[in-house]
Amino acid sequence: MTLTGSPAETSPTDPAGRPALLALHDRLAAAVRPAAVATRAIDRLRMAHDASHFARTPAAVVTVSSAAEVAALFRAAGGVPVTFRSGGTSLSGQGVTDGILVDVRRHFRDVEILDGGERVRVGPGATVRSVNTRLARYGRMLGPDPASEVACTLGGVVANNSSGMACGTAANSYALLDSVELVLPSGTTLDTGAPGADDELRAREPRLWAGLARLRDRLRGDTALRTEIERQFALKNTMGYGLNSFLDHHDPVQILARLLVGSEGTLAFLASITMRTVPVLAHTRTGLLVFDDLAAANRALPGLVDSGAATIELLDATSLRVGQGDTDADPRLRALTVDEHAAFLVEYRGHTADEVTQLAGDASGLISGLPLRGPRELSADPVAKAGLWKLRKALYAKVAGARPPGTAALLEDVAVPVPDLLATCEGLIALFAKHDYDHAVIFGHAKDGNVHFMLTETLDDSGTAGGRDRFGRFTDDMVDLVLAHGGTLKAEHGTGRMMSPFVRRQYGDELYEVMQEIKRLCDPQRILSPGVVLDDDPTAHLAGLKTAPAVESEVDRCVECGFCEPVCPSRDLTTTPRQRIVLRREMAAARAAGDDAVLAELEADYAYDGVDTCAVDGMCGTACPVLINTGDLVRRLRGERDHGPAGAGWTLAAKHWGATTRAAGLALTVAKTVPGAGPASAALRRVADPEQVPQWSPDLPRGGGRRVPGGLVSTDADLVLFSSCTGAMFGSAGPGAGEAFSRLCGRAGLRASAPAGLGSLCCGTPWKSKGLHDGFAAMAERVLPALWTTSRGGAVPVVSDASSCTEGLRVMVASGPERYRGLRVLDAVAFTAERILPTLTVPARLARLVLHPTCSATQLGLLDPLRRLAAAVADDVVVPDSWNCCGFAGDRGMLHPELTAAATAGQAWELAGVDADAHASCNRTCELGMSRATGRDYEHVLEVLERLTRAARPAVTGTTPH
Repeated sequence: MTLTGSPAETSPTDPAGRPALLALHDRLAAAVRPAAVATRAIDRLRMAHDASHFARTPAAVVTVSSAAEVAALFRAAGGVPVTFRSGGTSLSGQGVTDGILVDVRRHFRDVEILDGGERVRVGPGATVRSVNTRLARYGRMLGPDPASEVACTLGGVVANNSSGMACGTAANSYALLDSVELVLPSGTTLDTGAPGADDELRAREPRLWAGLARLRDRLRGDTALRTEIERQFALKNTMGYGLNSFLDHHDPVQILARLLVGSEGTLAFLASITMRTVPVLAHTRTGLLVFDDLAAANRALPGLVDSGAATIELLDATSLRVGQGDTDADPRLRALTVDEHAAFLVEYRGHTADEVTQLAGDASGLISGLPLRGPRELSADPVAKAGLWKLRKALYAKVAGARPPGTAALLEDVAVPVPDLLATCEGLIALFAKHDYDHAVIFGHAKDGNVHFMLTETLDDSGTAGGRDRFGRFTDDMVDLVLAHGGTLKAEHGTGRMMSPFVRRQYGDELYEVMQEIKRLCDPQRILSPGVVLDDDPTAHLAGLKTAPAVESEVDRCVECGFCEPVCPSRDLTTTPRQRIVLRREMAAARAAGDDAVLAELEADYAYDGVDTCAVDGMCGTACPVLINTGDLVRRLRGERDHGPAGAGWTLAAKHWGATTRAAGLALTVAKTVPGAGPASAALRRVADPEQVPQWSPDLPRGGGRRVPGGLVSTDADLVLFSSCTGAMFGSAGPGAGEAFSRLCGRAGLRASAPAGLGSLCCGTPWKSKGLHDGFAAMAERVLPALWTTSRGGAVPVVSDASSCTEGLRVMVASGPERYRGLRVLDAVAFTAERILPTLTVPARLARLVLHPTCSATQLGLLDPLRRLAAAVADDVVVPDSWNCCGFAGDRGMLHPELTAAATAGQAWELAGVDADAHASCNRTCELGMSRATGRDYEHVLEVLERLTRAARPAVTGTTPH
């Protein structure tokens, strides 16, 4: 069978291909590392998709960790094509292959700040957001600002010469590149920023050096060719290779470095990138200017450009309608009756408040005279600004997410001279009508004449419309239109596979032959991503297209953008949310094709890779532009399993939860004192279901104490305390979060009570996360009435001392009977920051506190109050740049400790050299996960606050290793 556009010869079940596959695996494993090479069907198919509408199944996936391993891989490839991939957010098919796919996301994430932030050296696997997070403390940022900055990596940004909303051509990767460390297909490794780099290139690669010098002289000496290159690259232009390199630089080594920008991994591997940075213009004024139609908007464009606007983002009528559907949309946008309207999202930026006020003031006269339909204000409100940019940055995924099931989202990207923008947009609209694309959308960077347009299409030709052929006809007409207006067919998304057949047409035969010569010089064996950037097959852009069969309602709207991947705890262990969805689609394809062998193999491996190692923490939903929480799918899949006696046991535990938690706490205390607990639990896991039997380890604490803290009242309470059962099971070095919160309430003059039978109640998360509906329902039947009674029918709030329990209780209330919807569930962190902290005095603050925000705190909006509490007790609050969900996820960290180890590895490395007086979080199991990762005792931030606000207390000392 052929899976979603993959060549038949690479099908995971092709028996004829097995010997070659095994031989390739062994060859690569010997050259790199055995653990770095994956050829299971599940490993190959999860990487068969990227954010584009192309799909190809790689023959092998190799996770390299150094430039030396890349050089060894080149030598071992034996002519098999090699494609590099990092974030997988590319939109033109350059991140998929039927050869060797090299994953550089996992090990190339180093970020080194140079020259006080004016330069930065970055591995190709570091995301733009992570680099900017490091640079922010120096008041600097990267120049390129793509909308996918949460997930795209600097390697991909440079390889595609991606730009974004504000950088244009003045601050893109080409303009700001300082140097690169590269690996040529020959195996030669070179740092172009090293002294004598040009001489080294000449000595080690004489043919390449001479060829680049020859092309330089030819292009500079031909007036017609030079003029054409200057015209082409006056626009944002990522079609073909960057021939402007030959005009802008003299030394072949510097020409080579710039040719790699936008080369999409077809000339060499970028092992490290050094970039110059730009200052953060933190002061802004932002507005949405709505016009009657595109023509009116375009007439206003020259004046807005001249006014010094940093960004002018075009939104057509369909884009505005999409924005109106957002729950956070500006009320004024919601009130607009959109017909043929168009809008510009305009932003002015300055180093200081006075500077941006001056810019906005100068522009106000212009804006006041524009024929607008709606507000004319340029707001300094950060909330309003965030809402507008949320609309713009999530537009592609939101439109694509609303597409009909089974269709693919096709996003194209062109640029024309600004005076031709209106005619080009009108021409595109006419083509949409001609080819019956009724819901196409146009948006983009109007300041640069750069627009994106998106279509949805059925690409498997199963319907009568012949979607693949229709898309082909549309593309031909679109190419005619854009080139007639002097434009480029790719402005910032890279040529990829989508536009490679049209490079010759855009540049002409002579310049196309120069590009072919560049490819021959750098990659004479043509092993680097053949078919990407250059392809003489006129129909190559219609081959290997992706299908998206409907699989599950929870995830069908996924556009495979990859925004979810950086926040996933299992991303470096097994699969990511995008890959979990991709694999469900591949299973559906296998099922439809009757390929029972591949289906069985995928299902067997998916049990661990896709289900068991998912933390169901919901962080993917916080990053997903169409709000998919893949944990919802995983919980359902867990619930569909045959749990047998274990399921009945969990339901029984729900009915006797007090005894269960006491037994668990006692077991931990016994295990801490009796030798052999670790080996005994490991042995039991080997003979029993490892999904039900936790692994004990010495880092786990003794059992906890009483769950109901002291100081509570039985009547006339100001709040109901729902202290977590995790505090009773897992002991703390201090009093525990519940006891600390109760004491803090007393100091603030607040009266707290607890529901009757608290020891037997739970928020339901243990059952919900496992998909055990009966146990969850049994617990909810007891919890909701108890809370309703104690809160006097919702008259006072219910406060939980663990963020995951707060989230769990809110879910329980929302999914429970209507009569309990009046319950107000608050988290103790937010309650303390708002109601208690203002009443307290901290006599002596800590010098430094390390803080771990949690996934549930993120989803509950607790990050600000959590930081406020930390700042109240410490002069310096350290939140690791790499912080993420710890992956402990209730009992997941004991069932699969490897998940927590993978999820926390980056934070542990970052914190290894940080000396702090305390380490804090806001959820007991997360504290366990971080204690295990760092060897430092984490406690609830409320325990720290309570300790430091006692009338008399012992001196604060640093935390000690386990």
